[in-house]
Amino acid sequence: MLQNMEAFLYESLEQNKVRCRLCHHRCVIKDNRRGICGVRENKGGSLQTQVFGKLIARNIDPIEKKPLYHFLPGTLSYSIATVGCNFKCRFCQNADIAQMPADRRGMILGDPATPEEVVEAAQRSSCRSISYTYTEPTVFFEFAYETAKRASAAGIRNVFVTNGYMTPEAVEMIQPYLDAANVDLKAFDERYYKDLCGAKLEPVKNTLRLMRSLGIFLEVTTLLVPGLNDSRQELEQLAEFLVNDLGPETPWHISRFHPTYRLTDRPPTPVDTLLTARQIGLKAGLRYVYTGNVPGQDSENTFCYRCGKMLVERQGFQIRGYKIESGCCRYCHAPIDGVGL
Repeated sequence: MLQNMEAFLYESLEQNKVRCRLCHHRCVIKDNRRGICGVRENKGGSLQTQVFGKLIARNIDPIEKKPLYHFLPGTLSYSIATVGCNFKCRFCQNADIAQMPADRRGMILGDPATPEEVVEAAQRSSCRSISYTYTEPTVFFEFAYETAKRASAAGIRNVFVTNGYMTPEAVEMIQPYLDAANVDLKAFDERYYKDLCGAKLEPVKNTLRLMRSLGIFLEVTTLLVPGLNDSRQELEQLAEFLVNDLGPETPWHISRFHPTYRLTDRPPTPVDTLLTARQIGLKAGLRYVYTGNVPGQDSENTFCYRCGKMLVERQGFQIRGYKIESGCCRYCHAPIDGVGL
């Protein structure tokens, strides 16, 4: 089983250094060192991925868990990940695997798999899509690319659940095989991205714009952390960006924070804060705004933006009622945005 292979998207520099061009960190990596993600290593001037064919997680999930509410609703998605991430989020929900190389002295664990085996497993499981998720698909880009190419040929859709920090080169390379993405827009403040994620905001905005222009179906998720990214002014600016730069048809998922990893001094997000953010999104002109991590709220359902009737009733990740016919509202026949509705 090939587990280390030459990485995509890098350039050679002097003194056996390389520059990775996969994400916006564009790490310059010395010989026998790794980039920020912890899974791409310079071996004698050749950048090697350490996670090709080493899956730390694989599960069959409802597509709604990604979360994608307007892409093949009610279907299953074969979900895979390797260890590693190019962000250092203090609130990381999957730190045990995403931050493993950073927190455990370069450790890389995973079970062997080939792209062909992943596609075959998705077919056996009657999954309509494969999701590259749980950690950050950018850091296992080579495996995702080879799998997505085979999945596309087999009629299976491909989904990235991502922080959106990939370079334009990476987006354009995967675009022929990438059908949808849920992108975390973690805040609308540069300082938040720097202090809590070890990254920058502007590249994420640019990735979202580029994905939209290339026809990749988009949904956006924002985790609201009390006192850090939940001010009315910031949420209004974020919602305005979604409407003006991505379009009012872009679904926005507003998720509840729970204390975890290295951010345990903040309380869980009050439900009222989530509902206020939702109203801000709707007032800005977004057609579909959802709350996450709070099952049982009306705001996890889909409503027609024209007549206001409930069209998709959800309980958690399960669909309990469905009133969309041929992509349109059953009641007023407004076209409902999405894929496979």
